[in-house]
Amino acid sequence: MNIFNTLTQQKEPLVPQGDLVRMYVCGVTPYDTTHLGHAFTFITYDVLARYLEFRGYRVRYVQNVTDIDDDILRKAREVGMDWKELGDRETARYLADMKALNMRPFDVYAHATEEIPAMIMLIEGLIAGGFAYVSNGNVYFSVARDPYFGALARAVGIDSYEAMLATANERGNYPDDPHKQDPLDFVLWQAQKPGEPAWPSPWGPGRPGWHIECSAMSMRYLGTQIDLHGGGYDLIFPHHTCEIAQVENVTHQAPFVRIWMHVAMVYLNGEKMSKSLGNLIRVGDLLRDYSSDAVRLMLLQNHYRQPWHYNASLPEMAERLAVKLREAAGVSQPALDHREGGRKTPTRVVAMAEEAFIAAMEDDLNTPQAVHVLEGLAEHILEERRQGRHDLAARATLRRLSGVLGLTLGETKGE
Repeated sequence: MNIFNTLTQQKEPLVPQGDLVRMYVCGVTPYDTTHLGHAFTFITYDVLARYLEFRGYRVRYVQNVTDIDDDILRKAREVGMDWKELGDRETARYLADMKALNMRPFDVYAHATEEIPAMIMLIEGLIAGGFAYVSNGNVYFSVARDPYFGALARAVGIDSYEAMLATANERGNYPDDPHKQDPLDFVLWQAQKPGEPAWPSPWGPGRPGWHIECSAMSMRYLGTQIDLHGGGYDLIFPHHTCEIAQVENVTHQAPFVRIWMHVAMVYLNGEKMSKSLGNLIRVGDLLRDYSSDAVRLMLLQNHYRQPWHYNASLPEMAERLAVKLREAAGVSQPALDHREGGRKTPTRVVAMAEEAFIAAMEDDLNTPQAVHVLEGLAEHILEERRQGRHDLAARATLRRLSGVLGLTLGETKGE
């Protein structure tokens, strides 16, 4: 299949080495409740993994949780909770929401706090190679030492030192840190501050920087070169840009990632939906009123690379479509499968629907078109039924292809 590679700005074939697809996706920082933007991102990769398995590949899907971070420590202080208790609570909520949305289980769900030895080893390698330096108990990556730094950022228009610095500063780069050699340098290990948790290291007690964790964990669980690395569009810079610098300057193998895939933002009231802004549609709230299939259909009717705006009519329309698919699939009427006269041999209509579904998915995971195909197949089934005929092959195909999109064709309302 072809996927749009953020680094090259063009669609490229996803060609794994053998039949195993190695896929890493940046997960959540668990300091608040899962929202619709998270769901859009993670259901995109869930469907990608399901489709690859449908096409006969094995998939090793690794996702991380950043369970130690400035945001977690800040929120814990605000609400008067222990930072770990807060992180564990929000991680559990995230996983429960994703399970309720019928997410495929991750093959590895890596917690940053459990992977610190691997991060320290990677940092030591960067220091030994001259790409990082120690200052006052902190360790920083020196961007001046990497002539290729920023290629991923430049691909999306962050194409100068000034633009990179401005963007990085918006996302916690701390340019005024007096221990840096260059304002754009980023932290690999930060020395312990009063009252904060810490782990031992060769440079003194402290904790890892944000970027180093994903580099260390992807290398540990997937190897030094992986097929696809994903996340939200807002991670392109600095996070994923820094990941490339960390890995390729230790392994001296390029590319670290064959295809970089990024999911666009979801907007509410004209602003990007985010925890920091507080303008959220929470997954748990939606699931109280709508089925998981409706939420998935609402999301999948938007192409993953196109930003979109949420409004309250969208889940209602998606629920109506979920009802139509469920009715056509006959999930609540299994006796239909055994009625006399049911057509079990696939017709040209069924074959064309499956071909169109596959063509859509092969073309940069075009889920809106794939959903459209399923709706057309459902309408065919329902029309056949109105004519007194029962296209069992079409119903079986509808069920099978719906499963590729993670639809259960179950109850029409949330629990």
